[in-house]
Amino acid sequence: MSELARRLRALRQQAGGGALGERAATPAPRVAATVPSGADLQAADVPRPQAVPPPRPPAPARRPPVPEELRRLLVQRDRLLAPAKRPQRAADRTLHGEEIAPGLRYLEQRFAWAPPPPHIDACRVRGTPRPPPPGANSAPHPVGPVDCARFLSFDTETTGLAGGTGTRAFMIGAADWHEGMLRLRQLTITTLAAETAMLRAFADWLRPDTVVVSYNGRSYDAPLLATRYRLARLPNPLAGLAHLDLLHPVRRRWRGVWPNCRLATAERSLLGVVREDDLPGAEAPRAWLDYLRGGSARDLRRVGEHNAQDLRSLFGLLCRLSEE
Repeated sequence: MSELARRLRALRQQAGGGALGERAATPAPRVAATVPSGADLQAADVPRPQAVPPPRPPAPARRPPVPEELRRLLVQRDRLLAPAKRPQRAADRTLHGEEIAPGLRYLEQRFAWAPPPPHIDACRVRGTPRPPPPGANSAPHPVGPVDCARFLSFDTETTGLAGGTGTRAFMIGAADWHEGMLRLRQLTITTLAAETAMLRAFADWLRPDTVVVSYNGRSYDAPLLATRYRLARLPNPLAGLAHLDLLHPVRRRWRGVWPNCRLATAERSLLGVVREDDLPGAEAPRAWLDYLRGGSARDLRRVGEHNAQDLRSLFGLLCRLSEE
C-alpha cells in the first residue's frame, strides 16, 4: 500500500501536481438551460399550445310571458297617468260679429232687396185653398193674407241630424223685412254654457203674431228647439206661432219634375242661386267641434255664410211661391 502511494506521489511531482490540483479543484462552468422558441418548435414539428377561450357568462333566466289582459290594463294605466297634452290653438280664431254674452256671438247684416208685396197670401204659397188640419202637437198654419213684416224665416245649424236630446243647435239664424231691407241676424255659441243665453236671445226676436218660415222646420228645426227649451227650463217661444214650411208646397208643385226637392235645388231652379265654395250642411258639426277644440275658425265662418244663404233663399222662395 505504501509502494502504491509512493508511485502516485512521484507521478504527481512529474506532472506538476500543483496545477493539476488547482484544475481539479476548479468547478466546471454550468451551462444554462435554454427554452426552445416558437420557430424552433415549428422547425421541430412540435404542436403549439392552443389558447383557451374565456368562459361564457350564464344565459339570463327567461321571464314568463305577461298575460294579454294584464298587458292591456298596464297600457290603460300608462295612458291615465300620462300628462294630458293640451292642443295648440290655431292662429285664426276670429269670428264675425260681437260677443253679447260670455260665449255668445251676434251678427247682424242688412241686404238690399226688391220690395215684397205688402201682404202675402199663405194659402196661395201652400198651393191649397184651405190650410191642412192641424196635428195634435203641430203649430197652426197661417191663413189668408199676412202682412209681410210678420214673416220671420229661421234656420238652425246643429251638432247632428239624428235629433233627440243629444243634438243641440249651435247657431240660429233669422231673416225678416225691416226698414225697407232684408235683415239677417245670427246667434252662434262658442261654449256649451252659452246655449241658454242663445235661446233667450232668439225668443226676444219673436212676437205673438210672428209667422215663422222654414224649410223642413216643422219636422226638424222646431222640434229640436222645443227640446232645447225644455231642457233649459225655458218656455218655448215657437209654441202657438203660425208656421209656414216651404218644403211642402215645393214638393206639391215640383215632385217628379226636379231630381229632388232640397233647398239647393229649389233655389237654383226658382231663384237662379248657384252656391260657390259652399260648405255642405253635413260638415257643420265637424267645423263647430273643431273650433271648440282650439282649431281654426275658417270653416265655422263658412257655416255662417251657408246659414245666411239659406235665410236669403227662404225669403226669396216665399216671395216666388206667392206669385205662382
